Amino acid sequence: MTDAEQTLPGHDEQVPAHGENSPGAHTPGEESSPGADTPGDGSAATAAQPLDDAEAVEEDLGELVAVAAQRDEYLALAQRTQADFENYRKRVAREAAAAQDRGMSGLAKELLPALDNLDRAIDAAATDDPLLEGVRLVRGELAAALARSGIDSYRPLGELFDPSLHEAVATAPPGTAGAAAGHIVEVYQDGYRLGESIIRPARVVVAG
Repeated sequence: MTDAEQTLPGHDEQVPAHGENSPGAHTPGEESSPGADTPGDGSAATAAQPLDDAEAVEEDLGELVAVAAQRDEYLALAQRTQADFENYRKRVAREAAAAQDRGMSGLAKELLPALDNLDRAIDAAATDDPLLEGVRLVRGELAAALARSGIDSYRPLGELFDPSLHEAVATAPPGTAGAAAGHIVEVYQDGYRLGESIIRPARVVVAG
């Protein structure tokens, strides 16, 4: 065997230094860290954040406007309901008062003939009749009961004739009882009224 053939493998060969020209080795200045962001990624995220905040604020404002509009609608509805109820209450009160007046007027119309008969009995009775004072007391109590209910009598002697208050049953010559034409010279029956409502007009004689 020759000397060349006896050369041990690897004695004359240059073994590369550890890591030199090995796969995956980095050249100087090419160091990188895992997970490093590429340039520009941070600025994009920063720009997107204000846009998201503005949209959220705009959405909140829209919800507030909708809630305010709904509140105004409910307030208007409540006000209309209150006004309707107040009108209803007033109408019911007026109708109740009118119904009460009609009832009182109906009762008075039933009692007035009795008063008229008592007046006739008093006029026809002799002054010394022992029953006369009793009839007067009954007549007075009945008239007082009507007055307490708001029903008043009126006797328009000497007043100017008013067809809304008086009923002319006859006429007298001008100058009768010293009255001028158109004035009442005699009252046959007293009139009765409840407030402004005439239950029965006074029956009168008018000077012509």
